[in-house]
Amino acid sequence: MTILYCLAGTFNSGGMERIVIDKANWFVSNGHNVVIVTTEQNNRPNFFPIDERVRRIDLNIMYSETNKDNVVKKFFRRNKKNRLHKRYLKNVLNVEKPDVVISTCGNELFFLPDIKDGSKKVAEIHFSRWFRIQFNRNGIWKLIDKYLTRYDKIRLSKFDAFVCLTEEDKRNWGNLDNLYVIPNFIEPVSNTLASLTQKCFIAVGRLSYQKGYDRMIEAWRIVNKEYSDWKLEIYGGGELYDDLCAMINGYGLSKSIIINRPVSNIHDKYLTSSGLLLSSHYEGLPMVLLEAMSCGLPVVSFNCQCGPADVIENGINGFLVEDGDVSVFADCIKQLIENEKMRSDMGLNAYEISRRFNKEVVMNCWLRLLLGLVR
Repeated sequence: MTILYCLAGTFNSGGMERIVIDKANWFVSNGHNVVIVTTEQNNRPNFFPIDERVRRIDLNIMYSETNKDNVVKKFFRRNKKNRLHKRYLKNVLNVEKPDVVISTCGNELFFLPDIKDGSKKVAEIHFSRWFRIQFNRNGIWKLIDKYLTRYDKIRLSKFDAFVCLTEEDKRNWGNLDNLYVIPNFIEPVSNTLASLTQKCFIAVGRLSYQKGYDRMIEAWRIVNKEYSDWKLEIYGGGELYDDLCAMINGYGLSKSIIINRPVSNIHDKYLTSSGLLLSSHYEGLPMVLLEAMSCGLPVVSFNCQCGPADVIENGINGFLVEDGDVSVFADCIKQLIENEKMRSDMGLNAYEISRRFNKEVVMNCWLRLLLGLVR
């Protein structure tokens, strides 16, 4: 097959970018042709390694140029870019003649099924259905988010197949006949597990509203009052860097919480940590959760939609905390700090459940789906 992925860019350090690139690499390693078409690359380097056999085409649409526009200006500018995007992508499809085109639910979601080039159209979502609502915006933006959430389902019903990551999210979408569940996979990362003896917790992900780092910092403030010798290492970059640094400094936690730039060898950092913290407002199936558990890390996570509840057995391989309950989140961290045996037992259980997300098992599910559509 020739498979074409639509992605904003390959320069980001996010979990979605990592998993799409890993899937593209797997497909070319198994004899298929893969093209990644981006809209925002703008000559920036790839963050994750891409097999040289994967071809990349950037359309240079740059939707990000509208991010700071007011609602009226944004509407007209994005509509213009949308039309440009459709025309450029249609030209690419007519030249490349892919068997399957996969949308990662970017801006092509609004028009991809309308391009009649003979390819099968597949959408894969890396968040829950309600991710727009969970932006928690106010005023006109709140109404727009509600409208787009309803419109998402209408558009996704037009695809030949739509793939979500969890059974929890499948229930959110209701009666879509084209809906499948295929989770993300994780690579085997190490022959050894984390020793869980380091006085350090880790958090990984973009410094954005989605990841809820302000809630994590509030919880760590409580923990730090009793365990000032423990540290929280955050790895990520993003628009809230200055705000989060100001919050950390305002609480006098600059020696206890360190924000580090994203790193490509994050697995090494998991192995020198004693637990993962996940404070997101919404997810799909967070890669950092699966990867940390594959290194034997227990997890403390808010029970956001979607993903954590599909993986974490509360009290067995981690703690699943009612969404937004910062004090309980802090208490769970303290339990792991105080009880080395609990950390060890939960870490081993975390490792065992992570084996469900084996790369070959997951990718063969994708292969069966795509071959079934093409044939």
